Amino acid sequence: MELADLPDRLPVDSLREEPGVMSVDVGRRAVLRAATAGGVGVGLASASLAVPAGAGSGRRGPRVAILLYDGFTALDAVGPYEVLCRVPDASVVTVAKRVGPVRTDTGVLGLVADRALHQVREADVLLVPGAGNRGVIAAMQDEETVDWVRRLHEGTRWTTSVCTGALILGAAGLLRGVPATTYWASRSYMETTFGAVYTPGRFVESGKIITAAGVSAGIDMALHLASKLSGDRVAQALQLAVEYDPQPPFDTGSPEKAGPELQQLALQLLEDAAR
Repeated sequence: MELADLPDRLPVDSLREEPGVMSVDVGRRAVLRAATAGGVGVGLASASLAVPAGAGSGRRGPRVAILLYDGFTALDAVGPYEVLCRVPDASVVTVAKRVGPVRTDTGVLGLVADRALHQVREADVLLVPGAGNRGVIAAMQDEETVDWVRRLHEGTRWTTSVCTGALILGAAGLLRGVPATTYWASRSYMETTFGAVYTPGRFVESGKIITAAGVSAGIDMALHLASKLSGDRVAQALQLAVEYDPQPPFDTGSPEKAGPELQQLALQLLEDAAR
């Protein structure tokens, strides 16, 4: 399939140091010191915890490249980042077509890309976040971005996506015949357009490709990936480190549970917030 043949709109299934950063970081350290003084961190000093193999040894750890592109969804990238940046000895770099701020789907938040695509030629882990219609379609149609994903994939240990990021993997020709998941509203599109085999799950591992379902599922995928990179014990500790213990007030987190009316409302809210 030619990139030029991609639609203007996706069909819906079944229907560095920035100002203020330093002060925030100092404030957080002060809070942690206060908590430790109050007894919260007392056990840390005396606990007998084995240092993960390679941690602090100077041995090169996994190199993680997170793709950013105009209109990406913030949590798709930031959720996995919060886990993967704490994997022992890991290095994480944000990559985009050009160095500098990249705006998310709402246009309100921007993240900084540290490297341009041409500056990153290999990585152990590639992570491709998703986006709404505008962002993901533009990325799928951008030959430079798609070619970079395809080339980097050749040398990765793990190629991963979150939400509609799977469609970008599909545009790169990486999902034909591959069990995969994506955002619930794009499941059949992923199958019919890119030949993927939709498989239910918060994340789906197939060979070295791991795809996560919508947005928040990227955290689940990142914890699974952390266990692959550093073992279950480290991944379990990272889950505690970010206090990932979901207890949502509602049970409407999947289209099957939510029903048609909430599905329509959810998509409308996403559309209204997009810029």
